[in-house]
Amino acid sequence: MKSSIIPYLVKRFLRFDKDQPFIFLSALLAFLGIGLGVMVLIIAMALMNGFDNEFRKKLTIMNYPLTIVPKFYGAVNEDLLLDLELKFPNLKFSPFVQSAVMAREGSKLEGGYLFGVDFKSEAEVNSVLKKAIKDYNFDKFDVLVGKSLQDEFRLLNDDKLMYIFTHVEPGGMSITPKIKRFTVKGVFDSGLSAYDKAYSYTTIASLQAMLNLPSNQYSGIHIYSQNPQEDIHKIKAFLPQSVSIKGWWEDNMNFFAALELEKTSLFIVLMLIILIAAINIISSLLMTVMNRRSEIALLLSLGTTTAEIKKVFLYLGVVIGISGILAGIVLGLSGLWILSTFDIVNLPKDVYPTSTLPLDLSLKDFILIVVGAFFIVIASSFYPAKKASEVDILTVLRNE
Repeated sequence: MKSSIIPYLVKRFLRFDKDQPFIFLSALLAFLGIGLGVMVLIIAMALMNGFDNEFRKKLTIMNYPLTIVPKFYGAVNEDLLLDLELKFPNLKFSPFVQSAVMAREGSKLEGGYLFGVDFKSEAEVNSVLKKAIKDYNFDKFDVLVGKSLQDEFRLLNDDKLMYIFTHVEPGGMSITPKIKRFTVKGVFDSGLSAYDKAYSYTTIASLQAMLNLPSNQYSGIHIYSQNPQEDIHKIKAFLPQSVSIKGWWEDNMNFFAALELEKTSLFIVLMLIILIAAINIISSLLMTVMNRRSEIALLLSLGTTTAEIKKVFLYLGVVIGISGILAGIVLGLSGLWILSTFDIVNLPKDVYPTSTLPLDLSLKDFILIVVGAFFIVIASSFYPAKKASEVDILTVLRNE
C-alpha cells in the first residue's frame, strides 16, 4: 500500500480543485514559465552560436587561417615558399604582396588594401576568390574588386579604377605618391561589406612592379589549414627567426572574447526566467501544504512516514518542473525548425549569405540548459516538501 500511496497522492494534489483554483493556477503558471524559459534559452543559445560560427567562417576566409609575415628585419622570399611546400605538402600556400592604397573614382575616395597574388595559388586558400575568378583571366594591372566597392563606384567590367599608393617616390624638390589606373576584370562577394570595400586583388607581378620589389620577394604567405591552431606550432618551429606566423584568431581575439562573454551573460539572464518560474512552484506547493494540512496530519497519524510525505511534495514539484522542461524543449526545437526553414526574420544581404537566421544549438549548451533548469526545479521543490513533512499532527487535528 505504501509503495502506491505516493503516486496516488501526487495525482490527487495535481487535480484541479474548484474550492482552491488558485493553487492549480499557480502550478500552471510555473509550468508555463519554465517551458517558456527553456524555449527562449534554446533559441537564444542557438542564435548566439549561429552568429558566432558565421562570423568565424567569414573571418577565416578573408583573414586566412594562417599568415607568414616578415619581422622588421626579415623578408619572405621564394626560397622560403619552396621549403614550406616541400615540408608541409598537406597545406596550401599562396604568396602575396600587399600595399595600402586609396581607390579613387571621380571625387570619391576609399581607403583599403591592394593584394598582389598568384590567382591560381590564391584560389586554393580563398574560396571567395576561387568562385569569383573562375570566368576570368587576369593580365598585368587587372584588378578584382569587392562588390561593395563596385556598388559605391558603380563600376563595370573593363572600367578603369585609379589607385593611389602610400608608397611614394622622389621627384625634384618633392615626393609624390604613385598613381596607377587598373582595369576592373571581376568582382568578388565575401558577404561582409567591410572586406568587400577595403580589399582588392591584382596579379603579383603588377604590385611587385609598383613597389619596386624583385620577383622572388613577397610581403607574406597565406596558408590554408583545416587545423590551424595545431599547424601553427609545427610551422613556427620550422620558420627562420627573420619571419613570424600568426593565426586569424589572434587578430580577432577580443571580438570573440566579447561574443563569449555576451553569450554567458545572456545565458545567466535568461536562466533567471526559469528561476522566477520556480518561485511559482514554491508558492504553489506551499499553498498546497497549507490547504492540505489536515490531510497530511491524518496520513501521518495513519502510519505514513515523514519521508513519504516529503517525497509526495518533492515529486509534485518535479512533475511540474519536468513537464515544463519537456514542453520547453519541444517548443524550442520547433521554434528552431521554423526560424531556419522560413524567412520570418529578414537579414541584410550585404552582411549574411542567407536570408534565414543562422542557428546552431550545440550539445553542450543543450545539456547546460536542461541540467540547469532541472537543478532549479529540484531546489525549489525541496523547501515546500520539507515544510510538509514537519506538520504537527496534534496541533492540526486539535484545531480541526
